Amino acid sequence: TRIGELAAAVGELCDNLHKHAVHGRLQVRCLRRAGVTGVEVVAVDAGPGLPDLDERHRPGSRAGDADDGGLPMVARVASRADGYSLPGRGTAIVAQFWPRGVYPGPATVAGLTRQLASEPVCGDRFAVRIGADGTLALLVDGLGHGPLAAQAAEAAVDTFRAAQSGEPAELVEEIHQAIAHTRGAAVAVVRLDAGEGGVRFAGLGNVAAAVLAAPGTAGAGRRGMVSQPGVAGHQRRTVCEFSYPVEPGAMVVLHSDGVTDRWDLAAYPGLAGHEPLVVAATLMRDAGVRRDDACVVVARVC
Repeated sequence: TRIGELAAAVGELCDNLHKHAVHGRLQVRCLRRAGVTGVEVVAVDAGPGLPDLDERHRPGSRAGDADDGGLPMVARVASRADGYSLPGRGTAIVAQFWPRGVYPGPATVAGLTRQLASEPVCGDRFAVRIGADGTLALLVDGLGHGPLAAQAAEAAVDTFRAAQSGEPAELVEEIHQAIAHTRGAAVAVVRLDAGEGGVRFAGLGNVAAAVLAAPGTAGAGRRGMVSQPGVAGHQRRTVCEFSYPVEPGAMVVLHSDGVTDRWDLAAYPGLAGHEPLVVAATLMRDAGVRRDDACVVVARVC
């Protein structure tokens, strides 16, 4: 029954992309949390947008079909669903499907990758480690693209997951040593310390990172974080770690050079209030370049 609900929801999203979208894209991936497996679906397009998406996404809404089909059906059968649409820019919808009666809770960190269209694999990767004392997120961009870039990125992710250290600079240094047999990569690690009101960051290579103040706070805006020059696995100076104060509700955004840094969250009214994956999908759609792999990671400070 649950597989049937998932299939119906995915079919509905695909049907919307086929009928109404421009440059529509659907991504599907497995989720594993606390021994439970789920499925996540991301539907993104650059179509005309839906001015009443919040209403359409609500089960039983008058904006839905008479049989509660369309987007209200997706929201009804999903364990959790969220979406953002801007008229003239397009729509991003995220839905998670877990076994009935099971929901591990919303993610405070989420990421999205997209490979160069001509390549079978993506050379950009991300990973997340969550502990009692904070959350660590990694973004890695293997040099170039294709299988060799993916090999470097995978080696970096494996090292990050297996490492005992929880310090960003130490993790970047450990990754640098571990991927020397690969073509190398740009690497960034950010740590959100639980209850300490700050983030710590270490980066090596061409990876962009920024802190976005919580909406409505006095320090509203975007503050870049410093990534040092070099190539993990091949050349680097002493890896330095930088600290940045943040307020609850702020966001941290990391992205590879497959995403331009000419984005401005202020151009998307209300987007900052949506789930991190919706933010990542929207930035990927509008700021991602077509000539390279791309990755966006978004973390919300609780």
